[in-house]
Amino acid sequence: MAFLSDTLGRVKPSPTIAVTTKAAQLKADGKDVIGLGAGEPDFDTPQNIREAAKRAIAPVDEIPELKAAICAKFLRENGLTYTPAQVSVGTGGKQILYNALMATCNPGDEVIIPAPYWVSYPDMVLLAGGTPVPVVAGIETDFKLTPEQLEAAITPKTKWFIFNSPSNPTGAGYTRAELRGLTDVLMRHPHVWVMSDDMYEHLVFDDFGFCTPAEVEPGLHDRTLTCNGVSKAYAMTGWRIGYAAGPVALIKAMGTVQSQSTSNPCSVSQHAALEALSGPQDFLAEWRKVFQGRRDLVVSMLNQAKGIRCPKPEGAFYVYPDISGCIGKATPAGTVISNDEVFATALLEETGVAVVFGAAFGVSPNFRVSYATSDAVLREACSRIQRFCGALV
Repeated sequence: MAFLSDTLGRVKPSPTIAVTTKAAQLKADGKDVIGLGAGEPDFDTPQNIREAAKRAIAPVDEIPELKAAICAKFLRENGLTYTPAQVSVGTGGKQILYNALMATCNPGDEVIIPAPYWVSYPDMVLLAGGTPVPVVAGIETDFKLTPEQLEAAITPKTKWFIFNSPSNPTGAGYTRAELRGLTDVLMRHPHVWVMSDDMYEHLVFDDFGFCTPAEVEPGLHDRTLTCNGVSKAYAMTGWRIGYAAGPVALIKAMGTVQSQSTSNPCSVSQHAALEALSGPQDFLAEWRKVFQGRRDLVVSMLNQAKGIRCPKPEGAFYVYPDISGCIGKATPAGTVISNDEVFATALLEETGVAVVFGAAFGVSPNFRVSYATSDAVLREACSRIQRFCGALV
């Protein structure tokens, strides 16, 4: 339509939401559907957090205590020192990232994004007027960007480097040594700012130790926006609270953007987030144990599927299997698997299992599975995937 923005034509709707919507419609039509597309924990929000929300029903614009709690969290868990003036609280982690890009990007500014990437990163950069620069980190490097790749991608136009560990969609987590390699590169390029998306910080497995760029390299502190939220670790996706800390000037600019869009986040959700960050944390270890068991189940079963290779990730609740062995084959119904989007569509239509195709995340041929659901559901879903792949000829 002629009156729509030209910028809107450069972006596309979220593929993960599209898959979830299609699966829901098939389910409503009476189909037996298992949805492994959405990245939402299946746990209930802890009771103490819900009780805090009930007590908080009041017309309040901003909760100063929440910013203080965020400062305490960064110091306690990441060794990072901030004041409340250096903290931004938004309506979900996505708004935090969007505000930062809108506040800083000009036409021609480049934003380096390791691929596979969360589907929203490139489109948010485009909406902000910048130019996304995807850099592929494939299965051969365990989906992790190397220092050499980062160095080669930086130009005089580079404004941001977006870093996500553990990653959505791969679950790949960078060790301290691996991250040190990247921060050493960034220290040689003082014009490049760092946006670290730490949303899956608490969802790490085995002996993996989480770390974040400004923690590994203090010299980056004054040009790093460290982003997080309560959605994943605390099973609070619907509460819509994200937060970040960084230089005062950047936080003020992000506040200007937010003041003319959503204004403050819901006061009830702010109080719930305050309890999440300040209250008991012991359940996190219990949830990690459950998610680790689910990861091991899914990785094992998918690696038994013909034509699939599934690495074992360090964190989050996703796996990102490679389906190179399925490309070019056909289903019993006659569908030729020409790419991962065709694979995901055929899998949903012929078996009722909903996954997200890899092209949506910038690296193919792959698909993403969210294992944020029960063991029984995962076993059934993986069994269907095994049968689907085994029937390809």
